[in-house]
Amino acid sequence: MKSPRGEARRRELLDKVADELGTNGLVDFSLRRAARAAGTTHKVLLYHFDGAEDLLTQAVLQLRQRRITRALAAASEGPGDRSLADRVRSMWPTLIGEESWVLDQAIGLAMYDAPRYADLARTASRQYMPTLLSLCPESWSEQRRQEVAELILATLRGFLIEWRTSGDAAGIEAGLAALTRALEREEQAN
Repeated sequence: MKSPRGEARRRELLDKVADELGTNGLVDFSLRRAARAAGTTHKVLLYHFDGAEDLLTQAVLQLRQRRITRALAAASEGPGDRSLADRVRSMWPTLIGEESWVLDQAIGLAMYDAPRYADLARTASRQYMPTLLSLCPESWSEQRRQEVAELILATLRGFLIEWRTSGDAAGIEAGLAALTRALEREEQAN
């Protein structure tokens, strides 16, 4: 177990590397590039992380957590009695905002080289689900909340792929409208 000082240093390094990834993306990521961004040496990074893949994974997780925090803040703005549909819709600008292209690259990397990077995709679901579950009405059963959260996650992922690959804003807007209607019907089906 690392000391509190060592853990604070690790977090500081990770923040700097995540910032650099958010700006420059995953292409040509290396320990040396990460070390330059963090203002240290690659040996120091190896002391704190289990190699380039571990550092890359941790930095992607950090970027994704930042996105989730911003999305939850957007979903929580306004009156507390907002519908699930309104909350989900309010998250969309955050999902396509800062650093989204890097997170899309990470999912692409996981699909391209699953043996090495599949965890980048698996952890995405584990990171997003608690937030999506927290948006569902507490009166719903756990199973219903899980099903609806999975629907939201899969649908938004599809919209993100469509946004990144085709840029079809009208098609995505139509899809968001359909998702909104489906969620409104689900909420009314108490």
